[in-house]
Amino acid sequence: MNSLELKVPPPLQVLIIGAVMYGVSRIFPALQFSLIGSAWLGGILTIAGLGIGIAGVTEFKKAQTTVNPHVPQNSTNLVTSGIYQYTRNPMYVGLVLILLGWALYLSNLLAFALIPIFINYISHFQIQPEERVMAKKFGDKYRAYVARVRRWI
Repeated sequence: MNSLELKVPPPLQVLIIGAVMYGVSRIFPALQFSLIGSAWLGGILTIAGLGIGIAGVTEFKKAQTTVNPHVPQNSTNLVTSGIYQYTRNPMYVGLVLILLGWALYLSNLLAFALIPIFINYISHFQIQPEERVMAKKFGDKYRAYVARVRRWI
């Protein structure tokens, strides 16, 4: 297992990327753009992201399984209901929407360019290790779930 796998909490990853997005928007003001309603749209995306993330947490709580991203091996149930019928990672989808909302609010092109960095990092160091654990723990049931539900959307 890679030394960064399952180490940095996803909310902290969002805060770090969000802070960098803010920084680059100030350092590179020439990359600012003007879009009427971008702050409102950013707010809507942020609220949608929070809602999707909360829906994911709620399904985990209903199933009485861990929401701690550091210990996927403590999962007691494979959750495939609710929001998990549409995405295997609604909490991470929610975090991406929050970052998209923040980028729109900042209205800076370089801020948007940082979102794929977050997606790649969380895919490699969080999602893939979680998926390995789930496949080992839940076997064919998990593989059937993976075959019918996409990782993101």
